[in-house]
Amino acid sequence: MSLTAKAKKQRRGSEPKTKISWKEIKRQKVLLIWSAIIVVYGVIFYYLPLGGWLMAFQDYKPRDGLLHSAFVGLDKFKVLFADATFLRVIRNTLAMGIINLASTFIMAIVFAILLNEIKSRSGKKVVQTISYLPHFLSWIIVTGILHDALSGTGIINEVLVKLNLLEQPIDFFAHTEYFWPLVAFANVWKETGWNAIIYLAAITAIDPSLYEAASIDGAGRWAKIKHVTLPGIKPTIMILLLMNVGNVLNAGFEIQYLLGNGLVQSVSQTIDIYVLKWGISQGDFAIGTAAGIFKSLVSIILIVIANQIAKHNGEERLF
Repeated sequence: MSLTAKAKKQRRGSEPKTKISWKEIKRQKVLLIWSAIIVVYGVIFYYLPLGGWLMAFQDYKPRDGLLHSAFVGLDKFKVLFADATFLRVIRNTLAMGIINLASTFIMAIVFAILLNEIKSRSGKKVVQTISYLPHFLSWIIVTGILHDALSGTGIINEVLVKLNLLEQPIDFFAHTEYFWPLVAFANVWKETGWNAIIYLAAITAIDPSLYEAASIDGAGRWAKIKHVTLPGIKPTIMILLLMNVGNVLNAGFEIQYLLGNGLVQSVSQTIDIYVLKWGISQGDFAIGTAAGIFKSLVSIILIVIANQIAKHNGEERLF
């Protein structure tokens, strides 16, 4: 055994062990009660419903229930992946998820940095407050605003026609090529201000002396952002990126459902809409459950892969 290993073993042996007494439990009883409530809540609403996954492996009939429906193994998954509609839905979900992740993630960082550069404290508060207000709007209101602004008689078409950029108004919601950019724009407008809050908090935690040292070295604003701000918030960026990678397949439901129509159905349907259509509308709960399981497994795989890549490169990671 090496000297280093012996030293570590001796150090571990010399560390005092923490003993939990009834006195300590009574002193922390409020925290323990609240912790127990949260655990019970998690078990009831997050883990017990996982028993419903059994439907994906059954020819589920509501009248027979989970215990008496015929077991069919992976037949429902075979039917799922043999469906050309589901494969198209996977493409749509991945595409919109990646576009939304890239646009909202980058814009939140850029906005936080730009907001931090505002010298006026009152001006910064006003801009920040205005920027995160859209987060509290429901998607029904947001899609309503989009419909009004982008309709044939909306302000966007009127401005483009007046500037002679268009000869006649465009029906943005009738062309498939506009749908994904519209979804990305709506997500950026709604969530950028809210997502930037955590980056602003990370920026405020950076030691001010680093900026002072950079100023003494003759660094300008861009140099400070590049060599002080970005390295300072890099751990926060990595953790949030890893967490958001798992949400790539959570491309959304409300905005696609509300903005979608028969003309853009080929690019607007996501896995969540597919689950709603087959699991609820068509009453095929087994197919809907199988699609949901696929989505969950892919999300877990993406998080594990991203975490391993971060670990291999020596970056911050989740586990």
